[in-house]
Amino acid sequence: MFSWDISPQWRLEADLAKTSEVEVRFTSEAPRRTRLDLEHRSLERHGDGWEDVRDGVASDGGWPLYLRGYAEQLTKDV
Repeated sequence: MFSWDISPQWRLEADLAKTSEVEVRFTSEAPRRTRLDLEHRSLERHGDGWEDVRDGVASDGGWPLYLRGYAEQLTKDV
């Protein structure tokens, strides 16, 4: 788990009370299969504009983009 220290203005947020949390879990499902679960929570802590953070990380250029890239890297050598 790590804190998302980026404000709704996409700047560094130094106040940890105004940051959200990202938890990444890896679960083995078969000998060559692992499920990755990513939960980005407590976005409302960012205050005014938190919906923009939610929409940004959920958009095609947010977590979906990075998770696809991660999956592509893992399957290159398979």
